[in-house]
Amino acid sequence: MTNSKPPILNREISWLYFNDRVLQEAADKTVPLIERIKFLAIFSSNLDEFYRVRVATLNRLTTVVDKVKEELGYNPKKILNQIKNIVIKQERKFNLLYEEIIKELSNNKIFILNDKQLNVSRGAFVKSFFRDKLLSAIVPIILDEKQPFPELKDRVIYFLVKLSKKDKKTKVKYALVELPEGISRFLILPETNNLKFIILVDDIIRYCLDDVFFIFDYDEIEAYSIQVTRDAELDLDKTVSDKFIEALSKSLQKRKKGKPMRLLYDTAMPMDMLSTIVSKLNLNSESLIPGNRYHNFKDFISFPNVGLDDLEYKKQTPLPVKGLSYFKGLFELIKRKDYLISLPYQSFDYIIHFLREAAIDPKVTEIHITLYRLAENSKVINALINASRNGKKVNCLVELKARFDEQANIYWTNRLEEEGVMVNYGITGYKVHSKICLVTRIEKGVKVHYANLATGNFNEKTAGIYGDHSLFTANPKITDELSKLFIAISKKAISKDYKHLIVSPLETRPKLFALINQEIKTAKQGKEAYIILKMNSLADEQTIKKLYEASNAGVKITLIVRGMCSLVPGRKGFSENIEVISIVDKYLEHARIWVFANGGKEKVFLLSADLMTRNLDHRVEVGFPIYDETIKQEIRDIIDIQLKDNTKAREINHLNNNKYRKTGHKEPYRSQIEIYNYLKQKHS
Repeated sequence: MTNSKPPILNREISWLYFNDRVLQEAADKTVPLIERIKFLAIFSSNLDEFYRVRVATLNRLTTVVDKVKEELGYNPKKILNQIKNIVIKQERKFNLLYEEIIKELSNNKIFILNDKQLNVSRGAFVKSFFRDKLLSAIVPIILDEKQPFPELKDRVIYFLVKLSKKDKKTKVKYALVELPEGISRFLILPETNNLKFIILVDDIIRYCLDDVFFIFDYDEIEAYSIQVTRDAELDLDKTVSDKFIEALSKSLQKRKKGKPMRLLYDTAMPMDMLSTIVSKLNLNSESLIPGNRYHNFKDFISFPNVGLDDLEYKKQTPLPVKGLSYFKGLFELIKRKDYLISLPYQSFDYIIHFLREAAIDPKVTEIHITLYRLAENSKVINALINASRNGKKVNCLVELKARFDEQANIYWTNRLEEEGVMVNYGITGYKVHSKICLVTRIEKGVKVHYANLATGNFNEKTAGIYGDHSLFTANPKITDELSKLFIAISKKAISKDYKHLIVSPLETRPKLFALINQEIKTAKQGKEAYIILKMNSLADEQTIKKLYEASNAGVKITLIVRGMCSLVPGRKGFSENIEVISIVDKYLEHARIWVFANGGKEKVFLLSADLMTRNLDHRVEVGFPIYDETIKQEIRDIIDIQLKDNTKAREINHLNNNKYRKTGHKEPYRSQIEIYNYLKQKHS
């Protein structure tokens, strides 16, 4: 290997290139129009979280001493400047795409009207709606030099309003109007001549500002939207106890008042108004991001379809899993062989059925499960509660530190405890990110274990849009070790010495490196050696350097990385044998898969962990081998299908240009469609 420094792309910059791939989906004219709007919403929501967490962290790091910056390997201020430059370009692209999509909607006889485009009848309809539904919820704050500037809420849209007189003799007055929360952002207006009309609540309020400020003697009212994104990271007491829940609840309240990280403002805002708000918020120039007329674009994920079916992706019926049935006992089936559920192509209902059966089966004595993110009306929780009511011993670890799901998880924790479920809040200093469930039955006087292990959460909502794998098994090699792990978790301990499972934080890194070393050894012997890794993110520097070492030894490495990727492929002396692709499509690619050639006896693993330092060293994660040869082949077939994608796969390269990947196929080959067809044929 060359003596030069290994190429490592900053993770924040890499993440922004990932979010640009989301924008590419919004730009793709083959994607249905409303789905393109949803990708704009996803881009916007992603960026909000990025500022709340990653940019907030970088801002903190700008205050550290130079020695610490050397250890970091980068200058936080320099990275913040790079981030701003990239984000401004992306916001421009975002705005152009929005305008383009609006025009295309109008070609489909769907019109998004603003407050300047309402005729008399639609104006009257809007005024009536405003007075009935909105006016009582709007209380403007008049800005007064004698009063402290109000604390703007995180990610809430405000209008900065300027009240003035045409004669210019009356002093200008400023006010803030907060958009009400908890109501739909969109109002469908009466249809005319088969033409559909939609207006945003933002523009309804703009149209009716004279009703809000009627008591003031002003004849000119200007209003421009702003949105503050605040630091969302929590400084918490590390003690995991009842006090932890209390501390977390208080910290969630503080989260709303974190330091402002970004001010998104309407570029149409006059400079005097912008200067006023910037000085009031005491922001620096790096925090100012020019936006468009509408902020909080994440709400557009619920954009109403008032038009044709072909404006959205057609919903696919979840496929059956050959051999499984909702009308047969799953335990008897799983006892005979392993089963794989490939989500969202196949139904999450099998997992619900597994838990529901466990809740009522007289032979079941215990259920152990780890929960990270849960659906709003969780069927998983309902099954666990019913199991407890039926006298089963239910042990449930709810990870209270699942970012942005903390409040929901506190609620579910309280519900479970009320129903007699034993709830474990986690392990001090570590997030429990594993997706594992173990059911114990007494069969002929002997304990027998049945397990479900997955790459994704026990969440029926995300299971409909996330690409994941979930394994049912009664193989004692796995279930016995899972039992050992749950015992350790119940004692709030970190355990090791697993022969089959791959468990963070103590064993994932050494086991991964041992598997890579085996491929290096094989390659040096002149034999075929390869590694295929699929994940959400690759940012751990030690792992990247290990992969560079393997590449230089002649190991063929193929990576499928949806999100951030700090590894730079194709660099001479480091990564000439590494190819990286990223697939962004209708479903969110969420599965973590490892494949190793292993001298012709291929090894395949599924995992909950990405190759990030936090997952390897600071979380409880579980990976597991696939021993069933039929399932192993199915996973390999799915991987091979993804590697043939020439429609939604992008190359990750040193240029970071997200170039669409070309393969040997002349015809379009879209892996998510091909996987559905493959599973349909195989499981029919």
